[in-house]
Amino acid sequence: MYTGSGFTDWEIGDVEVHVHNGVYHLFHLIIPNHDYIAHAVSKDGISWSRVKNAIFVGDPGEWDDDMLWTMDVSDCEDGSFEMFYTGLQLEERGINQRVGRAISKDLISWDKTFPEDLPIESQAPYYEDVKNNPRTWLSFRDPFLFKNKGLEYLLICARASTGPVYRRGCVAAYKRTENGFEPEKPILFPLAYDDIECPCLIEMEGRFFLIGSIREDIKVRYWHSDSFDGEYQSFHHDVLMPQGNYAARIVKDGDHNLVYGFYFLDRKVNSKRVLPPPKELAVNSEGKLYLKSFYKWTEKVTEIHTQKAFPEVKPMYNNPTAKFENVQGKWWMTSRSGYELFTFERISAAYIWEGTIAMEGIGKCGLLLAEGDDGSGYYISLDFKSGYVQIRAWGFNPDDTQNNFVFKNLQTNQFVVGNDYSVDFKLIRYGHYIELSINKIVKLTLIDYKYSETRIGFYTASSIITLSNSRYSVLENPIEEYGTQNK
Repeated sequence: MYTGSGFTDWEIGDVEVHVHNGVYHLFHLIIPNHDYIAHAVSKDGISWSRVKNAIFVGDPGEWDDDMLWTMDVSDCEDGSFEMFYTGLQLEERGINQRVGRAISKDLISWDKTFPEDLPIESQAPYYEDVKNNPRTWLSFRDPFLFKNKGLEYLLICARASTGPVYRRGCVAAYKRTENGFEPEKPILFPLAYDDIECPCLIEMEGRFFLIGSIREDIKVRYWHSDSFDGEYQSFHHDVLMPQGNYAARIVKDGDHNLVYGFYFLDRKVNSKRVLPPPKELAVNSEGKLYLKSFYKWTEKVTEIHTQKAFPEVKPMYNNPTAKFENVQGKWWMTSRSGYELFTFERISAAYIWEGTIAMEGIGKCGLLLAEGDDGSGYYISLDFKSGYVQIRAWGFNPDDTQNNFVFKNLQTNQFVVGNDYSVDFKLIRYGHYIELSINKIVKLTLIDYKYSETRIGFYTASSIITLSNSRYSVLENPIEEYGTQNK
């Protein structure tokens, strides 16, 4: 993981990752100053080291002398690289966002270019302009260069020129021509959101998928189309990444299509932000996008323990209606009335734990990451009836005698429930990062600092659950997440 924390815990802003010659290059904003674009590198796509900053705000009087906002990096045909980025100007008090360009031969040293056609800005008739600006500031940021059938387009977070003011958010398309970038009609205008931030596009399995981050609920959503220029439609469940994940961008890594974005702790703008490990994009049999675990996790495995070699399982509450049995290597756990926690000592601090869970009965069950003997920790509920998975921080609060509990919902998602009420799970714990896949689809992905468990296991309440085909993979210990340290 990575965070650019300095004086504050939320300095890392929108991100862009570019993979070249096996090296991952991370470019990101610095919040709240927005005065330069930072650069970090990685060999594994997870742990990062800071290198020379990419570009800084312009000198007084230049078009980008106030702030720098989101960028995009791509390869040029001559082997060089170009960065399209967002700039704001002091003279305008930052109201009019524009998109300009910088170039590099090595991804390290960057030079801004000042051709006649750049920077570009929001223009009528398709988009708001200085004469049609009901919010008194113009959205025109977060460029993403997409190449389609020999043509190139900048996709940009913009605002349509008509529609309800709070629903004008669209994805602008500016086509690259001999005369520069020329505006075309929006590639997406759903009449739903104030802005569609950090748009990006990919073609997979014969279909185009457009991804955008939505400020209203801090989620990453997506749309699909059979052609590049639309029309783009939504599935009934259009959330690609659950709440708290933001500013997602698609990254080509050989044959793998990765998604990087930062995570908001507490889902507040001025809360700590961290760059978690990436996920991979895939398309299912229905033509819908889903996420799966990063392929490089296997490179971090140092040893594997099968279920029969797991440490001894112990109940934590000694509930008299509860029972644990190990029948020919299959665990049976039940509690007729109330809760019981069945846990064992984790084998390592960083791990991948996977297996098959099945449930019987009408009650509750889930996974548990327990910190202390009282069961404080992370509870991952698995609702086999409704198909909901939720992670909650739940434990003792010694600082408030009137409310001496912690009970905080961190993230929720949905999963498909089979007729046998059984799922394959994969839980990754890496530093402060938690990722849960159900039937090979990532459903929870978050960062949290509340608990550091010493025991893992399950909880039951009026239910019977079984565990089978389980294994525990020990991972290399994470490198400190702060980006300024030496590696």
